[in-house]
Amino acid sequence: MKKIQILCGTMLGGTEYVADMLNDALTNQGLESQVHMEFEQISDLAEPDSFWLVCTSTHGAGDLPDNIEPLLEYLQARPDLRHIKYDVIGIGDRSYDTFNQAAQTLDEELEQCGAVRLSEPLLIDVQEDPLPEEPALNWLTDWYNTHVYQDCE
Repeated sequence: MKKIQILCGTMLGGTEYVADMLNDALTNQGLESQVHMEFEQISDLAEPDSFWLVCTSTHGAGDLPDNIEPLLEYLQARPDLRHIKYDVIGIGDRSYDTFNQAAQTLDEELEQCGAVRLSEPLLIDVQEDPLPEEPALNWLTDWYNTHVYQDCE
């Protein structure tokens, strides 16, 4: 069974809460998963056949949270990540022009490194879903059944 790495970018802790809820749900399914908030050793997470679930908010003018900037720098060096499967969950507010820009930026960078996205990014609008963990957990159920369950059995 493969380990699922949940890579979390957050400024105020809301996205960390969602990542923790996803981690708990995956653990309850019998999967090994871990939430990462620091990325100085990101290459250690790039094990063969890894699953990365990137969860991030956006702040400022489409900026990434400070804690996930090292992941962006790692990806911009263009490591070969063809062995990584990933998906992205963005949490933002559609009233801003840069709605979920951080999630979209990381998605594009992962794609440029050859990582394989399993499904379209989930871009949560907190104006529509004030409890972002709810759509994230609903999405996770489908994601697990469609992708993870098949690959882990």
